[in-house]
Amino acid sequence: MTLQYPHRQKQLQNLVQKLGLPEQTPIQWQLLDLALTHSTVSATANYEQLEFVGDAVVRLATAVFLLETYPELPVGEFAAIRSVLVSDRILAQLAAKYRLEHYLLVSDSALKDKLGQESRLADSFEAVLAALYLSTQTLTLVRPCLDHHFQQLVTEILNDPARQNYKAALQEWSQGHYKTLPEYRVIQARQVQDKDQGQRFTAEVWLQNECLGQGSGRSIKAAEQAAAQVAFTLVSKRL
Repeated sequence: MTLQYPHRQKQLQNLVQKLGLPEQTPIQWQLLDLALTHSTVSATANYEQLEFVGDAVVRLATAVFLLETYPELPVGEFAAIRSVLVSDRILAQLAAKYRLEHYLLVSDSALKDKLGQESRLADSFEAVLAALYLSTQTLTLVRPCLDHHFQQLVTEILNDPARQNYKAALQEWSQGHYKTLPEYRVIQARQVQDKDQGQRFTAEVWLQNECLGQGSGRSIKAAEQAAAQVAFTLVSKRL
């Protein structure tokens, strides 16, 4: 069943084409429309419930992809790689590739929140994947949106000794060498103007009374990950 509004129906059909799905794809258009409606537009009819389902869908699709494509990898590697692929950072990047922001119904006030852009894109992309899954009750429409991106990303991850999760890699290193965990300190949290898309937080990572690295990011988590990357690069050179 098509939507009541022809303009919105045309928009969503264009998105389906961008996703690389066939023209006659059996889409539940009402679900896809809901998946691209932010809570600032409707407090009740928005993507939040679909995003909850989509979180499970993307994890399942990623697990199946890894099992089929890299059957030789141990399950520990599967877990490490999947944690990167399903992160907000990666999902937001994929959403941006599909220009999902052009189809997302969101208030002007929310659009001014540049720091929330990554989570909005990641959440809406998960909701879209949920809508695709629920349209067929299979991964048939989901995997074409993910697999070819994952192929390149996994190659990059496998070439990185830290598997692009520097906090986990640094933690494992510090426990192995000192039987203790690194400490993260947020040393700066500045106010960000609406048009400022810079780095808001700065963090340091300390171990054995030594500052091993400093990094910045739009969130505390991102800043800590950046600091951990600097630190892990440093300690790797000491090995």
